[in-house]
Amino acid sequence: MHKPYPCLWFDTQAEEAAKFYLTVFKESRINKVVQYGESGPGPKGSVMVVFFELNGEQFLALNGGSHYSHSPAVSFVIGCDTQEEIDHYWSRLGDGGTELMCGWLTDRFGISWQIVPSKTAEWLSRDAATTERVMAAINTMVKIDLAAMQRAVEG
Repeated sequence: MHKPYPCLWFDTQAEEAAKFYLTVFKESRINKVVQYGESGPGPKGSVMVVFFELNGEQFLALNGGSHYSHSPAVSFVIGCDTQEEIDHYWSRLGDGGTELMCGWLTDRFGISWQIVPSKTAEWLSRDAATTERVMAAINTMVKIDLAAMQRAVEG
């Protein structure tokens, strides 16, 4: 069975973005870079696509022009077990980007990320009172404070 993977559309920054993401995620690599040829539509020899992996997950970055832009309606979730992990991803991905609410940020390339505790889904699927406390806590945060989230779960 074929596993789906995302294609990230960029104007001209596909390779720059892929290289940046490799500095953020361990176990990551560029698998292949393909340049435009004679038939374009990009300039011959310029980067068309970059196939890369982040922590073993496949991605494709495409230099398709300025026709489309990114939106927070699609984001990548990074589940973190420690505050140190949250701080790492928040500072690295947020560098040059925009901090949003509830553990969300948009990086310098316009890609949206949710940097949240790995137990968030578990916490939200407990009972209604726990869900309410967790949501009340997370709604006050920009970057997630894991200790405050734990306190909210415990009541």
